[in-house]
Amino acid sequence: MADPLQVQCCIAGGGPAGMMLGLLLGRAGVRTVVLEKHADFLRDFRGDTVHPSTMMIMHELGLLDDFLKLPHSRIPALAVEIGNTCLKVADFTHVSAPCKFIALMPQWDFLNFMAEKAKAYPQFRLRMEADVTDLIVENGRVGGVRAQTPQGVLQVCADLTVGADGRHSTVREKAGMEVMDLGAPIDVLWMRLSRQPSDPDQTLGRFRAGKILVILNRGDYWQCAYVIPKGGFEPIQEKGLPAFREDIEIVAPFLRGRTNELKQWDDIKLLSVAVDRLRQWSRTGLLCIGDSAHAMSPIGGVGINLAIQDAVAAANILAPSLLRGAVTDGLLHEVQKRREFPTRMTQGFQVFAHKRFIGPALSHRAPLRGLPLPLKLLQRFPILRRIPARMLGLGFRPEHVRTRDANRRIEKQSPP
Repeated sequence: MADPLQVQCCIAGGGPAGMMLGLLLGRAGVRTVVLEKHADFLRDFRGDTVHPSTMMIMHELGLLDDFLKLPHSRIPALAVEIGNTCLKVADFTHVSAPCKFIALMPQWDFLNFMAEKAKAYPQFRLRMEADVTDLIVENGRVGGVRAQTPQGVLQVCADLTVGADGRHSTVREKAGMEVMDLGAPIDVLWMRLSRQPSDPDQTLGRFRAGKILVILNRGDYWQCAYVIPKGGFEPIQEKGLPAFREDIEIVAPFLRGRTNELKQWDDIKLLSVAVDRLRQWSRTGLLCIGDSAHAMSPIGGVGINLAIQDAVAAANILAPSLLRGAVTDGLLHEVQKRREFPTRMTQGFQVFAHKRFIGPALSHRAPLRGLPLPLKLLQRFPILRRIPARMLGLGFRPEHVRTRDANRRIEKQSPP
């Protein structure tokens, strides 16, 4: 067993929620360690739509200029193509934020950036290849975790343990927390296809009879999401890869010929979509945030942005008490109370979209004719496009950084 580690906050999971919370707590002077089970952040097809709400947080931290130097593409509006009709559904150019666009950025670049900035704070530590396997529980209180590392078992004792380890959270499983499954009738197949200069440069959701394809412009390639009914991957595989390639080309004819780049099923990654949330996000000494507390559908690309908002709210509410060495159950409940409303609203919107738009579109085998009423209104009255842009871009309850930079206060107090 490696030497035990004593911190004020131990965060399981180095994803967007974990890294943002770690940065904010370390910045505030809280002794914090983030445990990430992988050796690096290089994983494909993770959420990489960075919304105006997240870039507003970067602005408030003084990191936005450096952040925007990372490779990314910008989406000032979201559009869909239904049959032969192309329609803009969300216009971000009017949102009340420093950045009036969605940034498409590989999640590994985002997380490496966060790690680099967080390491500037002496109270922050990041341990890679530290896979949390169990909780330390004493007298009903969670007092830390045990993690498997290349050096052996690491024991971390903490005043507060935070589960930010995703929708398959070990932390919430070991804590025995109740998960409410809201249901998701879809899955998503992710893949890459090369992009040519003559291709359209707008990011589109394309709807054809019984088929939905979302294509994201990643510069030299398209990141493609093919939406299928829940559990529908096996029947697709039974029909064979050539039939699947043909389905892609029916939805996006400009990709004809390039689907041959999908040479085997390993080139296609299945995302089993889930929409769920914990009934209670905390127990004594433990809090879950991000996907650990509420798994989101990929609709709208809001997942990482909601997770980051959770982290900001948690830091705002908990940092002062962590610095004093005590976090009460009441404060943990306050985090859930603060973030449950936007979670419920967002998930309600996603479930509604699944039932009223996505599900019917997948079951509609005839050519699509005409637009649903909400889309007709967006087409007729462009000002209405600001509403979905506000919902997606900023969320139902945007958070702002309230924690202080402890290092800056120390620098000001130091003699010249």
